[in-house]
Amino acid sequence: MVFLPQEIIVRKRDGGELGKAEIAAFIAGLTDGSVTEAQTAAFAMAVFFRDMTLGERVALTEAMRDSGTVLDWSELDGPVVDKHSTGGVGDNVSLMLAPILAACGVYVPMISGRGLGHTGGTLDKFDSIPGYQTQPDNALFRKVTKEAGCAIIGQTADLAPADKILYGIRDVTGTVENVSLITASILSKKLAAGLGALILDVKTGSGAFMPTREKSRELAKSLVAVANGAGTKTAALITDMNEPLASAAGNALEIRNAVEFLTGAHRDPRLLEVTLALSAAALELTGFDGNARHAVRSALASGKATEHFAKMVQLLGGPADFVEKMDTHLTPAPIVRDVLAETDGVVASIDTRGVGMAVVALGGGRRQATDTIDHAVGFDRLLGLGAAVTSGTPLARIHARDEASMRDAEQRLVAAYRIGTAAPANPLIVERIDA
Repeated sequence: MVFLPQEIIVRKRDGGELGKAEIAAFIAGLTDGSVTEAQTAAFAMAVFFRDMTLGERVALTEAMRDSGTVLDWSELDGPVVDKHSTGGVGDNVSLMLAPILAACGVYVPMISGRGLGHTGGTLDKFDSIPGYQTQPDNALFRKVTKEAGCAIIGQTADLAPADKILYGIRDVTGTVENVSLITASILSKKLAAGLGALILDVKTGSGAFMPTREKSRELAKSLVAVANGAGTKTAALITDMNEPLASAAGNALEIRNAVEFLTGAHRDPRLLEVTLALSAAALELTGFDGNARHAVRSALASGKATEHFAKMVQLLGGPADFVEKMDTHLTPAPIVRDVLAETDGVVASIDTRGVGMAVVALGGGRRQATDTIDHAVGFDRLLGLGAAVTSGTPLARIHARDEASMRDAEQRLVAAYRIGTAAPANPLIVERIDA
């Protein structure tokens, strides 16, 4: 029978369940241009209001995954794993997790993204490193993954191209915030990387896209169920984003924070706990025979993770001595100044999204897709919940390009911090979701 996309749209509009072949045909038409933008928009709106069953979500994810190249790592002598975070502020876990797992004998070909809204992007952080190629060709990507054990790069044009088309249409038609479509978008890119296992970090709280635990849990369960349904061993941790995860927010500043973490010069306690928990969970998904928590701790403490990070940076075009001479390679912002508390008390709450938007206001994020990022700006020495302050205590240190942006971001940061008498005891790792 002749494929008619309007029939699929009508069936979903009326609440029907689509078959795997129908979804595959629609996504194939989206990729080859035989399905129009108007039809794609109508399909997205129908899904937005009628949603999808688990079977439909798996079929959509698989069809989008298979719309381009699906990588094959069968020549590697170890398991292939990746990690995805739904995004937050001061969330630089990927920078440490990938080399930690590489030091444990796991290969991590990590396909990452750029900043979105108030959240920082892993690729934007790596752009802070002179020479680092975030968009290498496939041959270099494979070489670095094999030799360094990990390679953190951006999505190539031939990985899940249907997702790029569909997301662009969802972005301008008000259909982004649907769990079925979010699930397929996230997983199609990840699973196209040819993974054996995937660990997910689903954020919840004031700095998360899913601010409530209920919505975070819904997304985590969908992601885990669909990924496992598509044949990839997957689990998720729901973690707290009611305050920045690291004490730094901003691209070069988070790179510095990550290097200090790897070398042991400075490790933020909350960041350490989440990084080790996600690393151990990822290692467990590979069928690791032993104490995964001990293994990832040893990889970090021994310095092996730092060696894998340094090798990855060098092979992707960065300085060979980046770890040893970080200060000479990261360009500082011209203005560095403390942001001071205005009253006495303790940090009772933090509008973490507000902190992220203060980084955007400095130029460290994008107001629109075409904006150029200033990698040097942001905050470090950020205080966390429960920290005692008096009037004049530094809440953070600001790194700015000019006085005007500095004053604006300073006001935003002060407004994001509420000083009171007590702070809530938010669990850092809320729960684990398994298949």
